[in-house]
Parts: sequence; C-alpha cells; structure tokens
Amino acid sequence: MTATEALINAPEFTVSELSSALKRTVEDAYGHVRVRGEITGFRGPHSSGHCYFALKDESAKIEAVIWKGVHGRMRFKPQEGLEVIATGKLTTYPGSSKYQIVIEALEPAGIGALMALMEERKKKLAAEGLFDAARKQLLPWLPEVIGVVTSPTGAVIRDILHRLEDRFPRRVLVWPVRVQGEGSAEQIAGAIRGFNALPEEGPIPRPDLLIVARGGGSLEDLWSFNEEIVVRAAADSMIPLISAVGHETDITLIDFAADKRAPTPTAAAEMAVPVRSELFVEVASLARRTMLCWQRSHESRRNELRAAARALPGLSELLAIPRQRLDGAIGSLPRGLKANTHAHFRRFAGVSARLTMRVLRAQLAQAQHRLTGSGERMAHSAKTLLRNRRDRFAGLEIRLKASKLSNAQAQRQIIARDRERTLRLAERARRALATSTQRLAARVAHSGQLLGALSYRGVLARGFALVRDAEGHAVRAAASIGPGARLSLEFADGRVATTADTDRPAATATSAKPVTSEPKPATPKRAAKPVGQGSLF
Repeated sequence: MTATEALINAPEFTVSELSSALKRTVEDAYGHVRVRGEITGFRGPHSSGHCYFALKDESAKIEAVIWKGVHGRMRFKPQEGLEVIATGKLTTYPGSSKYQIVIEALEPAGIGALMALMEERKKKLAAEGLFDAARKQLLPWLPEVIGVVTSPTGAVIRDILHRLEDRFPRRVLVWPVRVQGEGSAEQIAGAIRGFNALPEEGPIPRPDLLIVARGGGSLEDLWSFNEEIVVRAAADSMIPLISAVGHETDITLIDFAADKRAPTPTAAAEMAVPVRSELFVEVASLARRTMLCWQRSHESRRNELRAAARALPGLSELLAIPRQRLDGAIGSLPRGLKANTHAHFRRFAGVSARLTMRVLRAQLAQAQHRLTGSGERMAHSAKTLLRNRRDRFAGLEIRLKASKLSNAQAQRQIIARDRERTLRLAERARRALATSTQRLAARVAHSGQLLGALSYRGVLARGFALVRDAEGHAVRAAASIGPGARLSLEFADGRVATTADTDRPAATATSAKPVTSEPKPATPKRAAKPVGQGSLF
C-alpha cells in the first residue's frame, strides 16, 4: 500500500475534534509549569477584568492570560517590561490555533527585578509629589496617645512598649496587622486610614502620633511596605507618622512618604517621646536660673531706685515757685473780680437800653402773623388729606365689592364641582357595591354547589347507605363486624338501627377504628445562619 493510499484510508477529524485532541495532549503533558520571562504587550486589565499579554526571552515568546479572580488575589501585579517567574498550566485556544499559559501565580525574577520595580514605583510616586518635604508634618513634642501599626505577636511591639516605659510612659493603641504575606499591604493601609478616621472626642481616643513598625527581613519580606496603597495611605495621613521598618540599612518606599524615618522600632519610640528624667533635671535647672535672674534683676532695680532718689530735688525746692505764683494770684484776685463785675454790668445796661416796648410789640405782631399763616396752611392740609383719604376709601370699597362678588361666584363654582364629584363618586360606589355583591353571591353559590358535589349526602341520595358502629365510627369492611354487633344505617332521609346476624363468623380482626388523618407538622424553615459582624482588625 502506498503512502497516498494509507492517507486516503486514515480516519478523518473535524477541526473541533483535532483542536480538542491537541488541547488534551498539551494539558496532560504540561499540567503545571514555571516559566521565566519578560512581560510584553501588557496594557492593563481588559474590560472584563482578565489580563492578556505575552512572556518572552531572547528567542521565543508565549501568550499568557490571567483570569480576573486570580488577578485580584495576586500580590505582585504584572507590569510591562518586568522579568517574572510565572506558575500555571499550558493550554490551547482553539479560536486562533495557538497555545498559551494560564498563570495562577506571579513573582519577580530575583532581587534585581524587585529593585527595578521599586525604583520605577519610587519615580512614579515622587513625580506625584508624595515624597515632597513640604508635605512633612512636625512631630508632637509630647504626644498623649501613640498609635502603633505592627504585628501583635512579634518582638517589635514589646521593644516599643519597653522603650516608652523607660523614657516617658504614654498611652499606646495597637492596631494588629500582618506585616508580610498576602493581604498584609491592605491591612497596613487600612490601619493607617482607620486611625485617621477616629473622631476627636470619640470613645477611642485619636492618636497624636503614629508609628508603623516591623522587624528586619529580606526585600521580599518587607515588600508590603513598598506597595502603592501603603505609601499613599502614609502620605495622606493627617496624623504625624514615623516609619520604623526593618533595620537601619533597610529602605522601603513608606520611609519617603512618612513624616519621619527611624532606623529601628526602638529608635522610633525614642523619637516619639523625650526622657522624663532629663526633663526633670532641665526643669530644675531652669527654675534655679530663673530665681537667680529674678534676684539679680530685683537688686539692680533697687540700686537704680536709690540712685534716682538721691538725684531728685527736695520737696521745698519743687514747691517754691508754684507757691510764689499762688501768692501773686491771691493778691490780684479782688481787683479782677471788681473789673469783671463792672464789665458785665455795662454789657447788661447796653442790652436793656435796646429792649423797648416798641420792639416787643413788633416781635409779637410778627409771631402772630406767622401763627396765622401756619393755621391756614394746616387747615388746607387737613382738608386735602381728608379728601385723599375719602377717595382712597371709595376705591377700596369698589374693589372690595368686586372681590366679594368674584369670591362668591368662585365659591359657588367650587361647590358645584364638589357636588358633581360627590354624585359621580356615589354612583361609582353604588355600581362597585352591586358588582361586589354579585361576585360574592356567585362565589357563595359556587361554593354551595361544590359542597353539595363533595358531600357524602349526595351519594346517600343515589340509594347508598352509610354504616356506623355503636361508637358512631364509619365501618369500611364487613370483616370488621362481629356477630350481634350494634350498627346504625344512615340513609338520605334518616337513620335506622340494626344488629348483625348471630350466625355470622366472628371477625378475625379487631374492630376498625376511625381513620383520622392528622395533619403533618409543618416542616420548619431552615433558620437563616446569622451573619457574623466581623472584626475591626
């Protein structure tokens, strides 16, 4: 058989069958793989939430896809040009005859990639102004309440509490969070925003200072403090914030956004509060210096007062000249009083010489003339005002009559409309009542017919009888009747008592008891599982 004949006799595949066979082969052979390559063609998540891009190296490229749910749970998000290690499974896409990797986990390829990602993110956030020195706030000199965002199980919180106790005990509020791993960045950012959201006079006091602390670790362990959500939360904090992440050589992006960076968590506690014993010594020193300064100043003022007192002239010297001027004024006072009296007398005599009866009569006549003119003008003004008021009242009377007529006509129209509406509503009520009565009568008749059809008395009317035992229970089988049993036969027109035959064999079964159908208890509905309120942390 030639090769052509062999191909002719080979089974035929449809395109779908061949694609499915290739898909199964690829998925079975490469169930889970880890691929290292550079992300290319990434333009952000699709409108559906899925991510489509490719992984490449120097000589090859493979298509990649991250489903929406997996992308939301990823700690490291894909970025263009980032070298990563992708974990997933190979599959094929029949729609375009290509194979691709469905990524389930993504991580940077080594420390170099993390540093490159960190530098790129640092440049981006710095361009937005999140690291500007103008945004930094001054730390309070002696905060009343200190908020600490850290893990409650590590040694960091104990170091901070011990250092605060040694230097200056303050009230501390701890917001427990995860400091590494999946979801830790969201918890840290939520803790910072939660402290800022506390009210000023609420049941939980609002901290005056925040400390975000974590112990040392590798770059991967500290990566949560390089996430954008944490850096933005630290930059937006209205409460002064100290970053104490890692050791002195560890640098994270939250250090640039925080108001102060501490090399260690213990150093953050030292920055937060002063040393109480040193403050006591300084206050005592200042008190001594203040007392010495006051004593020296008091002595200096006393010496100056004594020198000034010695330089002042005596009392007799100060009062000599004023006393001499007073004596001169006393000597010239009688002459001055006489001269003043003569001057006033001459002025009075001149005025009285000009004041004669003729002048008084002229002034009186002039005043009387002015009074007469004012009376005439007043009378004329009163007449004019009265005429104006009369005209105004006449106009108001006309307007009032017209308004009264129009109001009465409007009220009549309203009453007529209301009467028509009442009549219409009464007619509608009468028709509705008649219709409802007819419907109820029809329902009653139908229920009566249904009752008559379902009642056993209809069966009795057709010539049947209902057999009851002595207790009044219905008898359903002849085998349940014993010899000489008392029975009651119910016909359509009444009941008849009777006795069973005595020569009848005894019933093998016990007398039938009335069958009563007890309603089944209602199955209780499944109680809704209470929804938990969750935890603040």
